[in-house]
Amino acid sequence: MLRKKNRILLIGGNYFPEPTGIGKYSGEMMKWLAEQGNDCTVITTFPYYPHWKVQKPYEKRCFWYKAEKISVMNEFSINIIRCPHYVPKEPTGIRRVISEFSFFFSSYPAILLLLFRKKFDYVITVAPPFELGLLGILYKKVRGGKFLYHIQDLQIDAARNLKMIKSNRIVKIFLAIEKYIIKHADFVSTISKGMVQKVKNKCNKDVFLFPNWVDIETFYPLRNRADLKHHFGFNSTDIVILYSGAIGHKQGLEAILYSAKALKSLSNVKFAICGCGPYKDHLTRLKNEMNLTNLLFLPLQPLNMFNLLLNMADLHLVLQKAEASDLVLPSKLSTILSVGGIAIVTANNDTSLHEIMSSNNMGILIEPENLQSLVEAIKNNISNCNLEEKRKKARLYVEKHLERDKILNNYFSKVLNNEKADFKLVVKKVISTAKLD
Repeated sequence: MLRKKNRILLIGGNYFPEPTGIGKYSGEMMKWLAEQGNDCTVITTFPYYPHWKVQKPYEKRCFWYKAEKISVMNEFSINIIRCPHYVPKEPTGIRRVISEFSFFFSSYPAILLLLFRKKFDYVITVAPPFELGLLGILYKKVRGGKFLYHIQDLQIDAARNLKMIKSNRIVKIFLAIEKYIIKHADFVSTISKGMVQKVKNKCNKDVFLFPNWVDIETFYPLRNRADLKHHFGFNSTDIVILYSGAIGHKQGLEAILYSAKALKSLSNVKFAICGCGPYKDHLTRLKNEMNLTNLLFLPLQPLNMFNLLLNMADLHLVLQKAEASDLVLPSKLSTILSVGGIAIVTANNDTSLHEIMSSNNMGILIEPENLQSLVEAIKNNISNCNLEEKRKKARLYVEKHLERDKILNNYFSKVLNNEKADFKLVVKKVISTAKLD
């Protein structure tokens, strides 16, 4: 447990009540910190992800700043300052850049206001957006305190590799800014071993491993998989192949539709894509063009239905394009493992994701962007009766290494208590604990 109570400021473009992605993890992190008795404040946007549209009840009040307070356990609270920003309906690469910088500039007055109030002991910024780290440096230089820079996604590298930003000049400018931020941060962390090494290579600096976690009491295995299928429009005898998560460019989700086409002769095999995102309209048009009757789009599920959804599926799909390998680590995988799900995962041999899955004998690994391998993996495992051992190992792995309180307490007990320990030994211990080495 944490000993010293601190004043903590989080600056992040995504936050509660966003149900997925960075907003989910930042919200859970600050709630946990408040429960430990820390005085927590958040500067963020109005919730818009993954819909790319400001959500109720904020949609009519998102054109100016809004202060609110969220109670935690009826004893503590989190102060939130929501800042207006541009939310594009179709988030292309350049529009995403404009959106993120609009929040960067609108959050600047909020930072200036807090400079004249009681000092924060720690300022945390979460990337993306990577440029928010500049605000952490500003606060540190003016008021002091420690600056924590946490990287959920190597955003610039991914945008370059996926050609979402085509200007090399802009990419070089962004990488220079990112390097400056990493250099001036007191603590730098990221979510996978591969990403740790990539960040180290950028600035030759020690980096914490701070993996995403799972609430194992919310996501757990259920036995009545066949009965659950009726809730989502399937027959109990259907074999359901599920993708649940963000529907964006970097996942390469067209492969699901082509797999559905290749397996349409198997009448009891059904595909489901659950979620929302900027690429959903494209996939919907492609489905109609291909006249697929064995694929269903499901809306983003409320939290009280999400555990049922994940348990309902016979196989899960965790897909990424090859260019995104080790630049992002799909957070959806941890919840799949928590329910004892069997995931078909695309991962290159030299990535952290491949190492995690293969060394713990969880799921099924295939090459990224290899449609034939994906179809064969589905076909070979839809009637595989020998997957129970993998299900058990998946749940056990999460219980031992990705449980929420263990991850958060392990990281913050070192950072916030500022223990005088050799930093490299700390990193080594965290990596060992997470079993990602």
